[in-house]
Amino acid sequence: MEVNFIFKIAAIGIIVAVLNTLLVRSGRDDQAMLTTLAGVIVVLMMLIPQIKELFSTVKSLFNL
Repeated sequence: MEVNFIFKIAAIGIIVAVLNTLLVRSGRDDQAMLTTLAGVIVVLMMLIPQIKELFSTVKSLFNL
C-alpha cells in the first residue's frame, strides 16, 4: 500500500468531516448523514481492490 493511497483516504475523511459540520450547523442533518455515508462508501470502494490484493498475496504465500 502506497503512502499516496493513505493520503487520499485521509483527504476524503477531512472533506467529509468539514461538509458534515457545515451541514449540521445549517440544520440539514439528513444531508449530513447522507454525506457521511457517501464518504464511507467511497473509501470502501477504494479499499476493495487492496483487500483483494491482500487475499491473493496470502493465498500465494501459503500455496492455497
